[in-house]
Amino acid sequence: MELILLPEQLSVFQIESLEQLDLSMKPLFIGSTADELSIVAPTKSVPTKTINQEDGWRSLKINGVLDFSLVGILSKIATLLTEIDVSIFAISTYDTDYILIKETNLSNSIDCLRQNQYVVSEK
Repeated sequence: MELILLPEQLSVFQIESLEQLDLSMKPLFIGSTADELSIVAPTKSVPTKTINQEDGWRSLKINGVLDFSLVGILSKIATLLTEIDVSIFAISTYDTDYILIKETNLSNSIDCLRQNQYVVSEK
């Protein structure tokens, strides 16, 4: 399986309103619930006023379109990274999954994945 390291430095943050965002930026992931409005976006595009903010994330994209019947892809990656004490922030879209890893853990995470037969390339 191929994972692609995306170039952008990302932030995970909470804001009061979507009006604070440029909705045309990419990548942009929005989680809106009754309790919160969470965003993942390029660090350079984070609004000046946030409720909470965590910087220093990078993203590995699972290459290709994943069928909904596939089982365990994200779980296996998460388990491998857990074994080297790396926490992830996972995002799923209709087509594929993204695994966010803190930049400080990126090199070790890529090494671990490669040692377990994953191909990791850069975009």
